[in-house]
Amino acid sequence: MKRETSSPRPNFEAEAKKMGFDYAYANGEPYWEESARYVFSLAEIEHRIEATTAELNALCLSLVEKVVKQDDLLRRLRIPEFAFDVIRASWIMRDPSLYGRFDFVYDGKSDPKLLEFNADTPTSLYESSVVQWHWLQSQIARGELPPNADQFNSLHEKLVARLGEVTQGRLLHLCCMSKSAEDAGTTTYLAECAREAGLATKLLDISGIGLRREEFVDPDLRKIDFLFKLYPWEWMFADPFGKSPAVGRTRFVEPPWRMILSNKGALALLWDMAPGHKNLLPCYFEDDPRAKELGAHYARKPLYSREGADVELIDGGCIARGETDGYGQEGYVRQALCPLPVFDGRRPVLGCWLVGDAPAGLGIREDRALITSNRSRFVPHAIVG
Repeated sequence: MKRETSSPRPNFEAEAKKMGFDYAYANGEPYWEESARYVFSLAEIEHRIEATTAELNALCLSLVEKVVKQDDLLRRLRIPEFAFDVIRASWIMRDPSLYGRFDFVYDGKSDPKLLEFNADTPTSLYESSVVQWHWLQSQIARGELPPNADQFNSLHEKLVARLGEVTQGRLLHLCCMSKSAEDAGTTTYLAECAREAGLATKLLDISGIGLRREEFVDPDLRKIDFLFKLYPWEWMFADPFGKSPAVGRTRFVEPPWRMILSNKGALALLWDMAPGHKNLLPCYFEDDPRAKELGAHYARKPLYSREGADVELIDGGCIARGETDGYGQEGYVRQALCPLPVFDGRRPVLGCWLVGDAPAGLGIREDRALITSNRSRFVPHAIVG
């Protein structure tokens, strides 16, 4: 693994507009960064990154099997009790997952270490799948990369195939908070994948979903049987309609059981289940006496948090704090401090994608700051050699 300078395309802004990549720039700042690239060997991808993604996914599924059987563990994750049966039922039925993203610390030398699992509402999907693939083809065509350069990226093909599997031909409603350009872009992209799979789709803002006779309906009062939602389960269960029987009558992507894995408490439960695992960091609930074993060197993470919000890095004193966004009321975990590696003054996080249970791609975001946030830049990658 290395970071190299790369020649940006002179027409990238036009290309971004053509592809519908509307959030390539956010608040006047570039989100997509192609003046650099990360380069890997094929062996590194296959044996370090892809293999780790598959192994940890299997471990996570074993964890869900354990947690759904124990009310005390569901309570430990601060999941509301009225949701227990919904979560259990979705697991017993093996309601299918569409996709997820593991975030790893990796320096090209040591084993990848899991920071967190974005198992419910992961974004940066379109840029990982389509945008960086177009970049790769452009770099090869311009002679910037060798003709045999490749990429860990089978996302699009796997998403199309998986959407056909999980929906079984039914109308797919897709919703998000459409005021967010990234959320809207991700949802629109998945709708395009679904149509490529031969499915009928209906895009909605989350506010467009109604409740009628204990069933979710769209603005045309059409029943929603199958719903992709880029909206976290903890928010859904906190909403008034979260207690409605409609929740149990609708098939969701991601399904309710994914709420277990999107919770940072799952990091502590994974460590309990597989202590010493080479790809895990020691992690404990903050009120667990064992948390003191980490001393004054840990990351303090809210059970529910996104984009680094309300995360603190402690190394003797507080050395970094994520943006304040009101997370933390449910509690925290303490995870052993594992600083991101530094390449040319930037700190990358490797986002390793799953589609279903299959490793499917890699997206890298980097920042000069110690904590990756929603303003961190996306940098493409290539496999050379």
